[in-house]
Amino acid sequence: MAEIQITNLRKEFGNFVAVENSSFTVRDGEFFMLLGPSGCGKTTTLRMMAGLELPTAGQIFIDGEDVTQRRARDRDIAFVFQMYALYPHFNVFKNLAYPLTSQGMAKKDVMEKIDQVADILDIRHLLKSPVSRLSGGDRQRVALGRAIVREPKAFFMDEPLGALDAEFREQMAGELRGLHDRMGSTTIYVTHDQLEAMQMGDKIVVMNHGVIEQFGSPQEIYDWPATKFVADFIGSPAMNFLPLKTDISKGDSKVELGGQEFFIPEALEDFSGDIFFGVRPEHVSFDDSSLFRASVDAVEYLGTTQLITLQSACGSLKARIESGRQIEVGAKLGLSFDRRTITLFNSNSGKALLNRENHQVIRHG
Repeated sequence: MAEIQITNLRKEFGNFVAVENSSFTVRDGEFFMLLGPSGCGKTTTLRMMAGLELPTAGQIFIDGEDVTQRRARDRDIAFVFQMYALYPHFNVFKNLAYPLTSQGMAKKDVMEKIDQVADILDIRHLLKSPVSRLSGGDRQRVALGRAIVREPKAFFMDEPLGALDAEFREQMAGELRGLHDRMGSTTIYVTHDQLEAMQMGDKIVVMNHGVIEQFGSPQEIYDWPATKFVADFIGSPAMNFLPLKTDISKGDSKVELGGQEFFIPEALEDFSGDIFFGVRPEHVSFDDSSLFRASVDAVEYLGTTQLITLQSACGSLKARIESGRQIEVGAKLGLSFDRRTITLFNSNSGKALLNRENHQVIRHG
């Protein structure tokens, strides 16, 4: 397995910049997620790392070697696609054997490797089956097996579960993560599904319009989003954003919310202008003594929790609370927030003014 380093990677298609100056490192053995909406540049980044696209600028290192201009076949990586890319006229055994026999491997060694992979993926009973008769999940297992049997330095996966139904996707996501942990492989995985990324990834790169918005562990990205885009993209439902007026200057910082002032003990930076007050639904609670009031627009029962949609003087927001509490539509309630989890965002740049490094306790005025 190998460490992969990307430095100032850029890709242009004519006048369109698909990826702009991306830099990150995938540690040896990590399950690494490239996450973002359609058209954000994540698949283009993966294709450049794999050698299927040449970058306009930047460098790609695999296991310490500069492979920027090398062809895909010379990078010792295995690619798993969403649509399986299997040979339909072969059975499962022949699909698994093909990458080995094409390299001239001895028949005995081919048999040993296929035996190992069949046990790992629990597909021994399928070896003689035609690929055309397999379910989507079994086809994906065979596609994974064909990648694993080569023992590459790294696995590159482009939305491999995208064609499966929701229930089976969740099952396969767990199997993929378990397989990764058993093999200790370096894996780069592209997805637009933030739940999939949070479930499987050791590290996540969140991309938008060709730019890396944030890079970190799932918990870091969820708890301390670096930008408003990340806070909105990660989480279901997304973080609440309430627009506020403020004038932050060194030594005296405050924001006003619903007629109340929230003081920040130490100024974060010289800043004057509008901000967004960000708080996740699970950190909104009801407090009869609070002066910040909101009316209940809707109540959604979700089993263990319920989602409350509220309307305040500063805008709409959602609260996630325990399912046992009775909340009626039309009720007017006082709201309070877990102050340790509040994030402020610059309304112009979208960047966080509060993060894990400089977070200050916010108190009611």
